[in-house]
Amino acid sequence: MYVCADAGGRDAALAASPGKRACSAGELQLPALTATSAGRAAPTPIGPPGWPRGPPPLSPAPRVAGTRSGRRVAASGMEPGTADGRFLGDVGFWVERTAVHEAAQQGEALRLQQLIESGACVNQVTVDSITPLHAASLQGQAQCVQLLLAAGAQVDARNIDGSTPLCDACASGSIECVKLLLSHGAKVNPPLYTASPLHEACMSGNSECVRLLIDVGANLEAHDCHFGTPLHVACAREHLDCVKVLLKAGANVNAAKLHETALHHAAKVKNVDLIEMLIEFGGNIYARDNRGKKPSDYTWSSSAPAKCFEHYEKTPLTLSQLCRVSLRKATGVRGLEKIARLDIPSRLIDYLSYN
Repeated sequence: MYVCADAGGRDAALAASPGKRACSAGELQLPALTATSAGRAAPTPIGPPGWPRGPPPLSPAPRVAGTRSGRRVAASGMEPGTADGRFLGDVGFWVERTAVHEAAQQGEALRLQQLIESGACVNQVTVDSITPLHAASLQGQAQCVQLLLAAGAQVDARNIDGSTPLCDACASGSIECVKLLLSHGAKVNPPLYTASPLHEACMSGNSECVRLLIDVGANLEAHDCHFGTPLHVACAREHLDCVKVLLKAGANVNAAKLHETALHHAAKVKNVDLIEMLIEFGGNIYARDNRGKKPSDYTWSSSAPAKCFEHYEKTPLTLSQLCRVSLRKATGVRGLEKIARLDIPSRLIDYLSYN
């Protein structure tokens, strides 16, 4: 027997035999617990008699690119409505990857369509809350994403990491998947304490995806407890195109993560072009992190990054550059829109826009 529950975890008082009923849109399908004669829910044990209760050891699973969890295991060759269960202590059975997950991940659109038409649930979740839409988005399978959304897949379902399918699509760098999810109402700023879709796009280094997210309202200062802001991520990964898109859109160049700025990251990766870009946009070369170190303290003496910092310490920005930095700070996030409306010569608008 299967019980359907929505993404918020509310159990629906619905049950059906496997394969007889697919969950409606907005529901997630989980295998039901068996009931004892006393009415208490009890898991069905697996393995030979005398085995200790508790989860069996899981073999190491390869990490999927762009994810933060290493427990995503694929299982193939299943029939619609069936699942490979894993015993989790007294919790019972949770569904493992199904044929729908497999088809979505591999981009087998025809097979996925047949599974959907045969009644397979598109909102079935694995032990780590991966839906087929997560799997398709992470692999950039746009056609499968479209099929799943049309069949009622939850667009903002969360996995065990808290990531939504939009986060996974941004991690894959698939613009087509990102556009499909946004057109079906995916939240560009989901309430997360971890990486946002914009963080994921900056990690993957897809500047077009970064620009698209900013255009639809992505929060430039979204803060991840591990990575900091999207600008921190782009600098740490040395994605200069993404850095420039963020800075031109109005990202705070001196935003701090444990007092560490993007310029500290640029110094650590020893990227002179990145250092110069950040300083040109107003990066503070004297900012100190939680260890009391300036960005230049992370460079080797006589190295190219060290000489770059030395140059800017001896030769500060010109008055016109300082005025540009001050005006951009005054216009705030998405200042380009305000600057474009100023009644000033077009050459000045280009200069203020860093064109």
